[in-house]
Amino acid sequence: MTKAKLFIENVLIYGLGGIISKIIPFVMVPIVTRLMPEAFYFGLSDLVSIITSFAGAFAVMGMYDAMYRMFFEKTDEAFKKTVCSTALTFVCCMAVLVFLLLIVFREPIGQLCFEDTQYAFLVCFSAVAVLVNAMNSIISAPTRMQNQRRIFLVTNTVGPILSYAVAIPLILQGYYVIALPFASIVSGITLDITFYRLNHHWFSFRWVDRALLKQLLALGIPLLPCFLVYWIFNSCDHVMIAQFLDVGQVGIYAVGAKLGHASQLIYTAFAGGWQYFAFSTMREENQVETNSAIHEYLGAVSFLTGIWMCGLVRPLFAWLFPADYYSGYIVAPYLFLAPLILMLFQVISNQFLVIKKTWPSTVLLFFGAVANVALNFYLIPRFGIEGAAIATLLGYVMSDVVCMIVLCHMRLMVVSERFFAIAGITILYFVIWRLWLNEAALLSLGLAFMVSLGFVFLYRQELTIIAKRVSAYFDTRYKRA
Repeated sequence: MTKAKLFIENVLIYGLGGIISKIIPFVMVPIVTRLMPEAFYFGLSDLVSIITSFAGAFAVMGMYDAMYRMFFEKTDEAFKKTVCSTALTFVCCMAVLVFLLLIVFREPIGQLCFEDTQYAFLVCFSAVAVLVNAMNSIISAPTRMQNQRRIFLVTNTVGPILSYAVAIPLILQGYYVIALPFASIVSGITLDITFYRLNHHWFSFRWVDRALLKQLLALGIPLLPCFLVYWIFNSCDHVMIAQFLDVGQVGIYAVGAKLGHASQLIYTAFAGGWQYFAFSTMREENQVETNSAIHEYLGAVSFLTGIWMCGLVRPLFAWLFPADYYSGYIVAPYLFLAPLILMLFQVISNQFLVIKKTWPSTVLLFFGAVANVALNFYLIPRFGIEGAAIATLLGYVMSDVVCMIVLCHMRLMVVSERFFAIAGITILYFVIWRLWLNEAALLSLGLAFMVSLGFVFLYRQELTIIAKRVSAYFDTRYKRA
């Protein structure tokens, strides 16, 4: 198999698997929200997931990525088994420790996250989920490291389906508080058993190597701050909404975020092939110009899709969700654009990797995360859940802007006047939409269409070239046929 074919197949399979795992919850959320009597219960389930993701980071401690890296250090199968066994043993010990800490401190955690100790028992669900998910991340790893793509695709499809197959009957029986957390645990345990049956020959306590563990930790621990930064961006606002507002508003915000995060399908498609392209072209003479152009073109696509989301969000919300969640439409455009801004950041921050410097990316993202938290403190009490969404978007924007300034100073990036123009147009559109057009879908869409024409005019040369190449391709194919 050629490298190109291997790359394309991996992108298609793993990208498709990632997209499926996101699409199924996206499709099921409108159903779940209609079955639950109020947003409060969805908010509780969302907060359980947030506790699980935060605690899970400390249970895994970057060991999955470290294990993945060391697995290919040698071709010796005995060494690979030692890597897997050492990683699983460490993660099991850490997961048990985190599990016990969550159980012991369930009441203060419950008070902090749920604003009520009567729901502290839900922290116990998070504790069990941490055990299940942490072990799954390691037990399932040999499947992907052996490039068993079909199994990966099937499990990414079956896992979410099984979870909702358990959750829906529980919701219909009135178990609104525990339905989603319990279903997630059942799905996780099922996958754990499945992957252990498939991969058990890679693991044994007899193969644990303390010296190798030190190497794994040296690779894994530095990754923890990166995860925490992403957790702040994606989850901290939910906890702060519970603090400043109430759990019901968390549920409404979470639903708005689900619709907004539809843009992660674009992000997933991008992430599948970007890293390979970036490093395969890093030694070209015009690498800086190429990378800068990709950032600009992706920026144009991101800004334009965000603008259209503003016009579509109200009718989409009215169609998909019950009236109790309708106010959440206001956060969707901001949270739709936020992952796309992260995508732009990753395009240009790759320049630091090219010159073998990894710490600036983490520092710049951390700066944006701190700004996000600070803005949450100011905006949530004044603007409610919309303030949280604006804070998240602005945090990513700040990271991207500062990264652009640093790279331009280092002569690792060039920014065209055209990019400043489309960014300014996008900001102006969002201001107009929020102040005057957010309740007028047709006018919002009309203005979005006019902005689209403006973008087409600005990029008319590139679009003409693309059109000619597509036409030439079909002409050639038709003649050959």
